[in-house]
Amino acid sequence: MLQPRIATPLRRTFLTATSICLRCQSRLAVPSIARQSLVRPFTSAHTLRQQAQEPKPTQTSPAPDPKDEDIFIPKPLGRPIGFSRAPQPGENASIPKTKKDYSGMTMSQRNLEKRKDLVEKWGTNYFRDFKNIRKYRSGKTFMANQRIFKKDAALYFPNFHGDTLEGKDKDTTSVLNGKISVVNVFSSMWGLTQVETFTGKKTNTALHEILAQNPEVAQMVDVNIEENTMKAWIVSLFQWRLKASKPKEDWGRYFVVRKGVSEKIRETIGLLNGRVGYVYLVDQDCKIRWAGSGDAEGTEMDDMNRGFAKLVNEARQSPSEATPREA
Repeated sequence: MLQPRIATPLRRTFLTATSICLRCQSRLAVPSIARQSLVRPFTSAHTLRQQAQEPKPTQTSPAPDPKDEDIFIPKPLGRPIGFSRAPQPGENASIPKTKKDYSGMTMSQRNLEKRKDLVEKWGTNYFRDFKNIRKYRSGKTFMANQRIFKKDAALYFPNFHGDTLEGKDKDTTSVLNGKISVVNVFSSMWGLTQVETFTGKKTNTALHEILAQNPEVAQMVDVNIEENTMKAWIVSLFQWRLKASKPKEDWGRYFVVRKGVSEKIRETIGLLNGRVGYVYLVDQDCKIRWAGSGDAEGTEMDDMNRGFAKLVNEARQSPSEATPREA
């Protein structure tokens, strides 16, 4: 049952003044009631609609902190990248077991060996600080250097094992040895499109002129990393289309690599993003002399052409006439 509503002055008067007589309570209540407005304020529907339509003032909240990959700015490589040991054909045919066997060693020998492995792991991982890079400039990992790396300081390009348009079970080291190579590494159509901003026939005619004029010392090699079984099957299904788009002499320079690309290889030569394209200049000793990632920006394409032309000219000269100093 609903309880009767008592006005505030009456409630204060009748419910709190218990020690005053009824007559005095009535005298106290009348002035209080008289002071109240007897007319109930009325708000029109138009005013109510107007108030409802007016936007409520919102407080400006501080902007969220940007993510690490959004504020990252790629910088030129600070030092040569690659492996300290020369690659050998047959390597990286599969990913080896990561767990090392320390059986047969004493405790001190085991600790020294583990410490040695840890130092090597952290010393060679130049890109450890860049593992979260995914979005900036379409995944660009680093800016290319304006000059090629000096030969005595340059490090080695790893061996990739896979199939070519010419045959199965081939090694990149066997193809790269003895020639100056432009190596395109990609894993998707997005990466291939990025690679073509550096080495495409339409975008870089000067590079293809150097290749056409020096076929005995210069070449272009494509490494398509397809670790997904379904994608690799699709590539093999449409091999005839790839063969039709390339001269027959280039069939042995197009690799499809399905396995053997370990995390160590990716981190050592900068293949951090599987969807991004990368370009490397590799000399006749399989050393990385220059590297680029993502889309070509600024003077990167011209810098690559200048370095490639220099390497080709040096390769054409005899060892005694070769320029000892790198540009």
